Amino acid sequence: MLKIARPMAASVLAMMIASPALAQAKADAPIAVRIEAGAPGAKIDRNIFGQFAEHLGSGIYGGVWVGKDSPIPNVRGIRTDVVKALRDIKVPNVRWPGGCFADEYHWRHGIGPVEGRRKTINSNWGGAVEPNTFGTDEFMDFVGQIGSDAYISVNVGSGTVQEAAEWVEYMTADPETTAGKERAANGHREPYKIKYLGLGNESWSCGGAMRPEYYADEMKRYARFVRNYNPKQTGADAMQRIAVGPDQGKPAYTETVMAAQKGHDWAWNIEGLSLHSYTTGGWPPSYSSTKFDETAYAKLLKETLGMDGLITQHAAIMDKYDPDKKVPLAVDEWGVWLAPLEGTNPGFLVQQNSMRDALVAALNLNIFARHADRVRITNIAQMINVLQAMILTDKDKMVLTPTYHVYKMYLPFQDATFAPVSFDAGTYTQGDITLPRIDAIAARDTQGKLWLAVSNLDPVKSASIRADIAGVKAASATGQVMTAPRVDSINTFDAPNAVAPKPYTAKAGAGGLVLQAPPKSIMVIRLD
Repeated sequence: MLKIARPMAASVLAMMIASPALAQAKADAPIAVRIEAGAPGAKIDRNIFGQFAEHLGSGIYGGVWVGKDSPIPNVRGIRTDVVKALRDIKVPNVRWPGGCFADEYHWRHGIGPVEGRRKTINSNWGGAVEPNTFGTDEFMDFVGQIGSDAYISVNVGSGTVQEAAEWVEYMTADPETTAGKERAANGHREPYKIKYLGLGNESWSCGGAMRPEYYADEMKRYARFVRNYNPKQTGADAMQRIAVGPDQGKPAYTETVMAAQKGHDWAWNIEGLSLHSYTTGGWPPSYSSTKFDETAYAKLLKETLGMDGLITQHAAIMDKYDPDKKVPLAVDEWGVWLAPLEGTNPGFLVQQNSMRDALVAALNLNIFARHADRVRITNIAQMINVLQAMILTDKDKMVLTPTYHVYKMYLPFQDATFAPVSFDAGTYTQGDITLPRIDAIAARDTQGKLWLAVSNLDPVKSASIRADIAGVKAASATGQVMTAPRVDSINTFDAPNAVAPKPYTAKAGAGGLVLQAPPKSIMVIRLD
């Protein structure tokens, strides 16, 4: 089912990284990247590295859940290999159970003895049977195993305020209450922690096709009556309610919801506004995830860079009502959405993950970091086996995607302090498409170390980068760089390391600290 890439020999890749002349006969003058390390910006909230797990295809069943009796190694039915991989990238939060699925999800179908759970049809995604063997308690066990927080999306579309309120009561109430006793009987006496609560999903479309004004009135009811009873979630750790926000560049939801938030009283409030935006190349998605040329590569990168303008547009509207930026913009669905792989159920959204997709991820993360004053949570779609996944599984096999490696390379940026960067990006042109040749961000991590991330978008030419730190001489760099033989190179079960990071070091010379970024590459280094 998954197309096998031809991996580059390790020795050849090492030579390319060490000697960009292999990819560029005549080197250009180094691009000066100046870091204002003494002018710190906003904190890059670790929650911008969040994940999204919907009941869709094999994202849950086979990807996370294999059942307690499975021969695949598991803990209480949850795959051990997947848990380890996700722990290694320190996933801060997981959004569940959807997505469009959330607004048809009735939580009582997924609690209690498995043999008594109701089987339903997943009408949103491929008409598959939904066994409900992975429900609330299993999800909370999963996020506990990976060391993550829960982002629960409640059913506003087809549910009721009472249903949502009783669900959160079940998860958070004192064990001496009726709801708490039911939870304890199902194996968990102590209240669960809910970090984020989504008040519906895409209410302008699959979540009920609601007018902004109608949604705002519904939102107020949910924000008022859906309460978290966990006594340990107070102050800065209190549950944050995320309202449905705009569809791409349409401002109506942003204006209406933020106007309502500004006028809130003691009885209700929200603590976030969502934004959904995918890189698709046009709707419906028709671009292949395995067979594409340089023009398709450039077009999708160009579209991805539009995320910056989209955030700027909606942040400006939010600033009118919330100038102190108390309400974060939560980009809780984003990523590359491409044509389903041939031979798969179109409703399962199965696609591969290439070097191009890794660059899409890096560009988006850079954009979120630049907007860290407003963007404080994001969720890539989706975590396993669906769309731009971190992980692909097939029965007992697992492979890490190029996008997974980006998340691991960017670990130093979790909760780091943004440092302004200036540089002449240059241009990369393919046909009538013009892109910046490089992109870069910098930050100081929680230990005070300075980190630089550089993406070279040019698929043919390497780039020399001279790293300058204002007021300080950079002596050396240590980190990783990831490139690949082609922009469509992928990892498969037979060739799992075709696209993977390699160690990178550099020392300052007479011309300062010069870094060599191979074509189509992502570099993350610590500057000393």
